[in-house]
Amino acid sequence: MHQQFPAPEALRDTIACFWHTRPDSTEFEVIPDGYAEIIFYFGGQCGIFANGAVQQLPSPFLMGLLDQPVRVSAASQLDILGVRCFPWTVFDLLGLAPAKGPHAFEHPITRLHTALAVTMASGGGVAAAVTQLQQYFLQTRGGMPVDNTILKAGAAMLSAHGVLPVSAVAAAAHASVRTLERKFKRSSGHTVKDVAGLMRFEQARNQLWRDPDTNLADLAQALGYTDQSHLNREFKRYSGTTPAAFKSGVRSIISTRPLP
Repeated sequence: MHQQFPAPEALRDTIACFWHTRPDSTEFEVIPDGYAEIIFYFGGQCGIFANGAVQQLPSPFLMGLLDQPVRVSAASQLDILGVRCFPWTVFDLLGLAPAKGPHAFEHPITRLHTALAVTMASGGGVAAAVTQLQQYFLQTRGGMPVDNTILKAGAAMLSAHGVLPVSAVAAAAHASVRTLERKFKRSSGHTVKDVAGLMRFEQARNQLWRDPDTNLADLAQALGYTDQSHLNREFKRYSGTTPAAFKSGVRSIISTRPLP
């Protein structure tokens, strides 16, 4: 059960969308992609597997960019509300220093959890809770420092799905490569190449999920990988599995789905 809600126009340079999901299992895996997420959850304790144990996380927590899959464990079935942010804007939006992976954070938005829980349990449900989140960000977005270089660079990367070389991203942002890298690292905690690599992997993963019969050599060329071996290495780096194994897994899921 997954729902996605578009961000209001005034937030679209900062927030990609809002979403809700209700996983059908109390343990599930989160695969890296090109976004950072503010995660609210309701229904029980939630944590991640780390060093052989479950590390509890509060609601909300921040899921920074990942460089490998993360295994999530919950005490019971969860309702999850997410704010999908661009990694080059999320920390300025919250006034925080950049950080990687899933972690707790201190910010006034954490106080929204109780109000959102009440709304989720009421007649308004998910849609009303998403509206609350949207209103919160519409009211606070004005206090966010705006760096047009970063916004232009991010827009260029999104348009090209991470395929542009760093020099082309810098040109689109009207900045030198050195200036862009410095500003990008300050805002996201990552290099342009790091984020572009995740964006490109996400495109590959999504395409194979939509069509597991996609030719890998053609996909590598379309997404700007040097060759299929390059795609294989990057895909395994971020997902822990090869594109061929991922395709096989998708086919297995499709084959076990009941006919409509």
